[in-house]
Amino acid sequence: MKTNLHAEFAGLPAAADARAIVGKCVHCGFCNATCPTYLELGDERDGPRGRIYLIRQLLETGQAGANTRRHLDRCLTCRACETTCPSGVEYGRLVDFGREALETRTARTGVDRAVRRALRLIVPHRRRFGALLRIGQALRPLLPRAVRRKVPARQQRLPVRPETHPRRVILLDGCAQAAATPATNDAAARVLGRLGITAVRVAGAGCCGAVSYHLSAHREAREFMRHNIDALLPVIEAGAEHIVSSASGCGVLLKDYGDIMRDDPEYAAPAARISALTVDLCELLHGEDLEPLRREGLPPVALHVPCTMTHGLGLSDLLRDVLARCGLQLTATRDDHLCCGSAGTYSVLQPEMSTRLLENKLAALSLEQPACIVTANVGCQLHLATRAEVPVRHWIELLDS
Repeated sequence: MKTNLHAEFAGLPAAADARAIVGKCVHCGFCNATCPTYLELGDERDGPRGRIYLIRQLLETGQAGANTRRHLDRCLTCRACETTCPSGVEYGRLVDFGREALETRTARTGVDRAVRRALRLIVPHRRRFGALLRIGQALRPLLPRAVRRKVPARQQRLPVRPETHPRRVILLDGCAQAAATPATNDAAARVLGRLGITAVRVAGAGCCGAVSYHLSAHREAREFMRHNIDALLPVIEAGAEHIVSSASGCGVLLKDYGDIMRDDPEYAAPAARISALTVDLCELLHGEDLEPLRREGLPPVALHVPCTMTHGLGLSDLLRDVLARCGLQLTATRDDHLCCGSAGTYSVLQPEMSTRLLENKLAALSLEQPACIVTANVGCQLHLATRAEVPVRHWIELLDS
């Protein structure tokens, strides 16, 4: 698809990258067959091919309206289209460019701006988010049912014994996960300890930058990235083997640090190093002897593999293999490639579509009445739990005993 850049975009590396990505599209439409919003709405503009046309129009004219923004906002950035695309179109990168370009060209309503600003001011900041969450948890019994189910119950935490194994990895606590589901990384630290690996928690590290980046605040996101790089590098220099993320959504962005920061003269090389050392928790476990973690007699569970793991990291088969080697039995599910509707802040900003996708996903996970649902990302875990009739947990918790 040939694209002639408007003068406004001439000389901008990001626009040149976007034009190259658009140029790979051959209009086949295979992407629409796996796009959750297109399948729900049937509107070409709410599928990847239509959105690519809209971004191409922006690149060529330098202009776009609220209608274009609405269709880009409805995109989950689940990247199922990338898995399906025969031409290797990097749609996720393209839509991130399109959204950022639109922020300065179309005016949002005051309410929309306020909500997005509030998300950026609260969610990435662990203490702020945690404080508000604790207030919600304290008031939870008094809240209306529709609101109460969106406030996760406070988790009971078990102690993590200090470990001094020769092998060490950095276990990222992140932001929302540290506040809402701290049991995940507690369990991960204990499991790694049983495998002879010390999990180092770096207090200075924080949000990976995903919330800001996907809300088109790219400059702000890069500040989060620089902060993390500064906090993690000394621990890496001290001998940490890997940076381990137990939240697949964070892992995807960490593995993109090198690409996102490639034009930063000071941080390009350190960012690339961070990306090279980052692994998902299931990647780390897959290379270990898992016999010490083998469990017998657990009831079958339904596995929800997040889009960030399936399409972003390409690790869904790896996770299934880890669980099978540990003795877990999985129930039958369907439409595993489709998003649950969480998608970071999407469930807040697009509640109607998010709820439709959530109901579809829970039906797909409940074919054989599992005892619980396990997943690999905090956002999906919290979102599924708002309507699931069985407990929803991170998969690592089942291996912790």
